[in-house]
Amino acid sequence: MTKITVLGAGGRIARHAIAALLEEPANELTLYLRRPGSLADVPADRVQVIEGDVLDEDLLTRTVTGQDIVYANLGGGDIEAQARAVVAALTAAGTRRLIWISTLGIYDEVPGEYGKWNHRMLDGGYLQTYSAAAKLIEESNLDYTIIRPAWLSDADEVDYELTQKGEPFQGTEVSRKSVGALVAELVKNPADSIGASLGVNKPGTDGDKPSWY
Repeated sequence: MTKITVLGAGGRIARHAIAALLEEPANELTLYLRRPGSLADVPADRVQVIEGDVLDEDLLTRTVTGQDIVYANLGGGDIEAQARAVVAALTAAGTRRLIWISTLGIYDEVPGEYGKWNHRMLDGGYLQTYSAAAKLIEESNLDYTIIRPAWLSDADEVDYELTQKGEPFQGTEVSRKSVGALVAELVKNPADSIGASLGVNKPGTDGDKPSWY
């Protein structure tokens, strides 16, 4: 049995990841979120739901104690404080494996006109705070994987490719379902991509901006 805590379990990527994780009978999930009423029906025998904020470090530490993997699907203007709380809680609990969702552009790795467009759309606090949060994760002693998705769509498809930190970001978009599938793959193979920061995009979507803009 693999015990997985999902932080921010009501998020749109998280919902796809949860569905993919539940396809594996050996996975046991703890879903941690502020508004449990936003969750779809989940199997009570394999899923525990905890109402809480990640900034409540005592509750978070108790929740992640004894877990094998923590998948953090968090966001907001206080993302740096959330990252600090997650690192502190996992460190205190002795839980090492963390999958952390971030965003493209935190290393200024998006090239060309798309990179300029991405800056125009995300500068003014978003990129800076997500970059600071990722730095906290990278400077921790956790066995982390950071995921940096391209601009997200609700396409019903799993179709993605990866780039590594230090490589130019590829493509302009990717489906939330694809990111959820990547999370499930990392849970299935937890020794993969430790210490990595993965850019995620749909192949063949290079351009100056996502197709819907």
